[in-house]
Amino acid sequence: MATHDPGANDRWETSAASLGHDRPDVQEYADLASDLRDRVDGEVQFDEYAQVLYATDGSIYSARPAGVVCPRDADDVIAAHEVAAEHGVPVIPRGTGSSLAGQTVGPGCVVLDTTKHMNDIVDVDPAAQEATVQPGVVQDHLDARLAEDGLKFAPDPASSGRATVVGGIGNNSTGAHSVRYGITDAYTEELDVVLADGTRIHTREVVLGSDEHEEILDGGGIEAELYRTVEGLVDENREEIDEKYPSLKRSVSGYNLHKVIYETDDGEEVINLSKLFVGAEGTLGTIVEATVSLVTKPEETALALYCFDDLVDAMEAVPVALEYPVSAVELMDDEVFRLARESTEYAQYEEPIPDGASAALMLEWDSELVDDFEGAMADTTEEFVTDGAAFDVLEAYSEEEQEQLWKLRKAAIPLLMSLEGDPKPYPFIEDATVPPEELAEYVQEFEDVLDDHDTSAAYFAHAGSGTLHIRPILNLKEGEGIEKMHSITDDVTDLVLDHFGAFSGEHGDGLARTEFNPKMYGEALWSAFQELKSAFDPEWRMNPGKVVYVDGETAEERGYPESAADTDMRENLRYGADYRSIEPQTAIDFDDEGGFSHLVELCNGCGTCRETEGDVMCPTYRASGEEIQATRGRANMLRAAISGELSEDEIHSDRFQEEVLGLCVGCKGCMSDCPTGVDLAKLKAEVKHEHHEEEGAGIRERVFADIDAASRIGSALAPVANAATKLPGARTVMEKTLGIASDRELPTFTRDTFRKRWERRGGAAVSAAEADARVVLFPDTYTNYSMPGAGMAAVEVLEAASVHVRVPDDLAASGRAAFSSGFLGKARERAAENVERLEPLVKEGYSVVFVEPSDAVMFQDEYLDLLDGDAVEAVSAASYGVLEYVDTARLDEAIEFREPPEAGEAIAYHGHCNQKSLNKDHHAVGVLRRAGYAVDPLDTTCCGMAGSFGYEAEHYELSKAIGSLLFDAVDESPAEAVTAPGASCRSQLGDRDADSEQPPHPIEKVAEALAD
Repeated sequence: MATHDPGANDRWETSAASLGHDRPDVQEYADLASDLRDRVDGEVQFDEYAQVLYATDGSIYSARPAGVVCPRDADDVIAAHEVAAEHGVPVIPRGTGSSLAGQTVGPGCVVLDTTKHMNDIVDVDPAAQEATVQPGVVQDHLDARLAEDGLKFAPDPASSGRATVVGGIGNNSTGAHSVRYGITDAYTEELDVVLADGTRIHTREVVLGSDEHEEILDGGGIEAELYRTVEGLVDENREEIDEKYPSLKRSVSGYNLHKVIYETDDGEEVINLSKLFVGAEGTLGTIVEATVSLVTKPEETALALYCFDDLVDAMEAVPVALEYPVSAVELMDDEVFRLARESTEYAQYEEPIPDGASAALMLEWDSELVDDFEGAMADTTEEFVTDGAAFDVLEAYSEEEQEQLWKLRKAAIPLLMSLEGDPKPYPFIEDATVPPEELAEYVQEFEDVLDDHDTSAAYFAHAGSGTLHIRPILNLKEGEGIEKMHSITDDVTDLVLDHFGAFSGEHGDGLARTEFNPKMYGEALWSAFQELKSAFDPEWRMNPGKVVYVDGETAEERGYPESAADTDMRENLRYGADYRSIEPQTAIDFDDEGGFSHLVELCNGCGTCRETEGDVMCPTYRASGEEIQATRGRANMLRAAISGELSEDEIHSDRFQEEVLGLCVGCKGCMSDCPTGVDLAKLKAEVKHEHHEEEGAGIRERVFADIDAASRIGSALAPVANAATKLPGARTVMEKTLGIASDRELPTFTRDTFRKRWERRGGAAVSAAEADARVVLFPDTYTNYSMPGAGMAAVEVLEAASVHVRVPDDLAASGRAAFSSGFLGKARERAAENVERLEPLVKEGYSVVFVEPSDAVMFQDEYLDLLDGDAVEAVSAASYGVLEYVDTARLDEAIEFREPPEAGEAIAYHGHCNQKSLNKDHHAVGVLRRAGYAVDPLDTTCCGMAGSFGYEAEHYELSKAIGSLLFDAVDESPAEAVTAPGASCRSQLGDRDADSEQPPHPIEKVAEALAD
């Protein structure tokens, strides 16, 4: 099947020249890379892949760096700075790369990625309420440690699951609770910083006029010069500082000249250069260690969501809400609700939102401010519903209910980027901030700006602080759209100034807003910013072009990098007017995604795939920490391949096939966990198929693609086949000839297959005539040839619920193995065969039930990509995992279970990643609990086996590393036993160590609980 784009190209290969791309010469930086490798202990990556991977962040921008250094310690950072200085090359410090204004991209620079090695929490001092961290520490990881002492880091950006604390310092980040806590600059106490030339300084509070202060000034060198320059700039510009910096909880544009000198609670006047590095976006130096102050963590919170039928009414309610003791006031509009409703991942969180809600204000209270949550809500409900414009309220007291509302709110940014087509709600003026009392008028005038430019926008975010994330919908692949973006920004910045606001209240300047900073601050402060930058970074090599810039003539005269001059938000766009990509003819259907290339381009770089706690995505990144193994990395590489950024045949190279595609385990976690739904498993299957067509396939790939045939032979030869693999030297031969890991325990086969057991028992025990329901039980490969006990347990449970079971002997394998490894022709043949045989039964009222989750999902999802027509849609809709079927039909309500012991047997449940991608893994938990078990559902990623992946010699260590994440979760569970529906998962758990045994399928645990 092919995409239906009439402009589709029937070739995958295309030259860079044909798409209008100039590919930089990697050899240009060979000497720089060599010198870095000589002096840096960490990884130095200066190849084309590294350039592509680090050319983008979470913004609309793209610029290839010279290369990437992953420093191991501060000495590496110093060495990298010194080498870069010797070569006159810019440096960009980078955390996760989730920033939205283009702070962490720049042409021809050395990127310092501190997340891989410099990610230790150095110290936590609960008494002083302070923590010291290295720059790669993710905020949620810090907060998890702080929770042990009842503390937390107050700023809480929506990206806290992946964003680093020091990245937040660079941006002066904040989040939903800035109403209560303010922003990062209030919590940054001391920093260790490496300046552009490699000098290391320690910034902290220094009392002006004290002995310490005089000692610094008398010490000479760059540190003394910095103090003199900063003190002089503040003194010379006091009136401008008072006039130009807005009086807001959130204002993060420019440099913090208004906060670097202040009076302490003790009445002392101090200077703290740390405050200048906050929000400086790495333009003044690289932070290698940070000490931040902490706050106590409230024991309880409560939420209320007030629904309005008009956005302006909601805005008018914001300043009123702030009169109450709330810790957060957040906004969502109907566009956010619509996108969530249409999303696989977030639809469940949108369900409670009442019809007709054009906007909603979410208010939070915490137990440090309020004693009586219900009373506090009653007061605001009277204000907003009884006497005001809100028409409904949702109250959330439990942690689970609140988490659902917060997930909906935090998903807003990436959800908006999932809009179909090239026009997207792009971030470029989305965090302008005005006083809350100005919001209603500001929004109305913003609407006029949008009307003038013939576009619309979505509204959400931190209304209580006056920060609205407003994203105009534009097509940045067209010159007209790019010019509209510039014109809208010009108009909106004027509007913001009219309302006493700031151009950025959260996401910083970067490449998006630096151009407009002179308008906000005026000539005097702009000159002060330039002088400040020159003092810290005389050659303007630290992240040039962000926060401040110079004119082109000055840059040329002084030898500054070109990127330091005349910053223009229209340059270095990821998708500019010259961007082109191929839309290849494909073997599977990408119409629902808007085409192959559109699915690739849905990746907006938000970095959710780099989160290492909760959900599934992305297991290989969690085990390795390598950017190329995150969904974002793979999507960036695919985009480069289809847009000519890579050479025309690179997609078929061994490196691309292995590092970009081969290390994707096909878990499908990105299908649901990625907020924009970048389904890498589907993309991988298509590209692997094309590769097989062009280059052929190896023996091992063909064996695994037809594992059903191999298993059938193994079963016929059992037990000899099982014993043969245990002969001395047999495993070594298999590894050398087929590449099957010699250390991996192989599956065993049985002659007494599931089908044979079924036939021996005489077929169905419940006739079709007397049954309450009828099913076809699909005899998948693993259940049939290796684990027939799970199949018989499924029969037992279904029949206990008065279900007629049928096990046909003429069905093909599901095609899952063939699909996952890119043999799409074989997968389609099997899909067509099964649909042809099952459709008549489905029409008779049969459901199709599976013991193996990956086969169930194959029918439910991938069959729709392989085949067209009513027949496949009917069969797909009638397909269920066995416990999904039992739960959906509530069949277990008719089952008599044995009386469980008190509290029931405690078991941990590891759901299958394929089922999680369709939000179907929870069904087993409900059935197990109703069967009498105390179930602990593990929040785990893929087990790491992933079909054939864990058996492949080159992937064995990575497979075990991923598996260790599951093993840790099992160890941490209070349950004494574990169950998992996936055959691969049970194999991985059984192969944990010499004492491990394969755990049962959950259907077997349900069968055990049946009454005698």
